Amino acid sequence: MDFSTPTIDLIKSGLQNAQTVNSDQVLYNQIKGAGDSKEQLKKAATEFESIFITKMLSQMDKTVDRENGIFGKESHYVDTFKSIVYQQMGHDIANNPRTTFGFADQIYRQMEKYVGN
Repeated sequence: MDFSTPTIDLIKSGLQNAQTVNSDQVLYNQIKGAGDSKEQLKKAATEFESIFITKMLSQMDKTVDRENGIFGKESHYVDTFKSIVYQQMGHDIANNPRTTFGFADQIYRQMEKYVGN
């Protein structure tokens, strides 16, 4: 069987979408399993902050001038690695009381009055 480039691109796109859906389902399950409604809200707010920080780091990386850089030309593998690193950094920053931006706490305080026990 001969696969053309558009076919391979379609397969890659399907795999990336499946990974996104799978990771979203894992996150949803973690939040649902967090305990009572207030604990779920706290977890959801922290994950929101984590995602925000991850996106911010990714956008900041796009502004870096890489011409004549020490690592040479960027590749798909480097981009994948960076996205994993930024995701972990966002998670670590949002979950550490000394480094958090404070979004999660603000969201929680504003929303807790609407959540039952």
